[in-house]
Amino acid sequence: MFEVGFTEIILILGIALVVLGPEKLPKVAAEIGRWMGRARAMARQLKSQLDEEVSLQERSWSQPAPKPTAPPPPASPTPASPTPGTPDPAAEPPEPPEPPPAAQATPEPPASPPDTAGAEPATDKNAAS
Repeated sequence: MFEVGFTEIILILGIALVVLGPEKLPKVAAEIGRWMGRARAMARQLKSQLDEEVSLQERSWSQPAPKPTAPPPPASPTPASPTPGTPDPAAEPPEPPEPPPAAQATPEPPASPPDTAGAEPATDKNAAS
């Protein structure tokens, strides 16, 4: 697809030497080398992680499915002889507890007195004499 031969590499290095100069070229080349090393290390790490995930997935597929456990046998409806002091399960169920007593009703407030607006004040005629 994209091939870089020896002559192309020499040409690129010649152009870089002319553009960057002999002082900066070694520094730039070292920096490019570090970045390429980091990129290769990251690619290698990604590949190993993907391989590990694939192998885990293949192992999980290759293992047989776990067998379903058998349901427990049904319990007998009544025991043959209940032990003394224990309630017989076949006997009547105990009565439910009584509901809590209803809250006491609050007394109603007394009725308001009739409207006496505009009426004459009541006077005791016997008390005046």
